[in-house]
Amino acid sequence: MRTFAYLDAWTMDEITRLQSEVLKVLANPVRLEIVHRLADGAIDVGGLAAAIGASQPNVSQHLAVLRAAGLVEPERHGRATRYRLTDPDVILACGVMRGVLRRRLERLASLATATPVATNHDPARAFQLLARS
Repeated sequence: MRTFAYLDAWTMDEITRLQSEVLKVLANPVRLEIVHRLADGAIDVGGLAAAIGASQPNVSQHLAVLRAAGLVEPERHGRATRYRLTDPDVILACGVMRGVLRRRLERLASLATATPVATNHDPARAFQLLARS
């Protein structure tokens, strides 16, 4: 057993650390919604705010976090600034995760409908069923 968590962090490669940081940024539902909206193309802050039902200052703050993580970048059109994804593969990664979650929910739903009532009285059996999902 390792004594210090920070020693484990030193042994991780740089890509793993960067992945962790990006996933932390994407762990916010508003930022995920922004990323999904930007998949359709560049849009200004006001348009994003209206599309997701948030205030413009709030969307600006989230865009700043996404920009710091390198996920979005501004593009200037005269006086207007629109934001776009820096790499469309971010949407592919989100799509893969959504697929994983959808299949997990389907497995849990099938367990809920296929599990006999008697299983609810057998904690070991219930645990086994949940572990398989």
